Amino acid sequence: MLAAALVLGVGVPVLNLLVPETSALHLSDFYVSLLGKILCYAICALAMDLIWGYTGILSLGHGLFFALGGYAMGMYLMRQIGRDGQYKADMPDFMVFLNWKEYPWHWALSDSFLAQALLVVLVPGLLAFVFGWFAFRSRIKGVYFSIITQALTYAAMLLFFRNETGFGGNNGFTDFKRILGVPIDDRMRVGLCVLSGFTLLGFFLLSRLIVESRFGRVLQAIRDAESRVMFTGYDPVAYKLAIWTLSAVMCGVAGALYVPQVGIINPSEMSPAASIEIAIWAAVGGRGTLIGPIVGAFFVNGAKSWFTVAFPEYWLYVLGALFIAVTLFLPQGIVGWVRARGRAQEPRA
Repeated sequence: MLAAALVLGVGVPVLNLLVPETSALHLSDFYVSLLGKILCYAICALAMDLIWGYTGILSLGHGLFFALGGYAMGMYLMRQIGRDGQYKADMPDFMVFLNWKEYPWHWALSDSFLAQALLVVLVPGLLAFVFGWFAFRSRIKGVYFSIITQALTYAAMLLFFRNETGFGGNNGFTDFKRILGVPIDDRMRVGLCVLSGFTLLGFFLLSRLIVESRFGRVLQAIRDAESRVMFTGYDPVAYKLAIWTLSAVMCGVAGALYVPQVGIINPSEMSPAASIEIAIWAAVGGRGTLIGPIVGAFFVNGAKSWFTVAFPEYWLYVLGALFIAVTLFLPQGIVGWVRARGRAQEPRA
């Protein structure tokens, strides 16, 4: 953890800002942006591990919570543009184009950074709590729960595609200029990358504290035999609802960090494919290990970054083949395979 903190807090800024561009050690702005994006994805993968790897709840709708956090931050960033937009108006360009005369009600607090930061947590958390309350109390589980979560995120995607909702339609939000009055330039992106890294470390420590506690042992018992947990006097609904809501909040925070670094948020982040990819990261890295989904997020997205440049038409086939290969030959993922190899090579007494 200390090594990771030093790399993120010292290594990235030094290699990008102080090392000359002519040096082989220079970390380009492209790779800083890519690193920041993958760090946000790793937070989502860690959130998926808490509910899938440790609680046995497979969600195919976590992209919705990620996008909601991104939209909450994107609304503030759009207000920060001011009159620097194409139409030189006080309202965002897409509202001027659609001939909006005033902001809709849900934009009322969008000019306040603190209010939108709270919404980054509250909106995904509240939606997850309400959805989870009805789903878990109805004892919906397994593939049925996965299908319902996918239907939820698909319905939200269709809603956000509509121009009259006030979220930019299919174009979403883009052309961000500043945060808290500070321009979003290369130095700002380095700072956001470092912030994303430390947020991931913080969530990792929190997750480790949870899974090693009595609460975490109950979650694993629910994963392995929920009916037995009920017979011993525990209420699985409360435990599942708590970890489900926390997982959604983590994805919302990841989305809020992702948007200013990438520079755009649109309904495609809510697509079923985006949510399935989060599950793939967790499966490839290794479910139920905490570190595994982080490794999976870096491995899969690193491969995606290379393939989409070198062989863009083959990436989806490679992703599908990777998921099948992991399912058949590495059920414990990359981290599980490495640990198994390590145990096999240990000298026997």
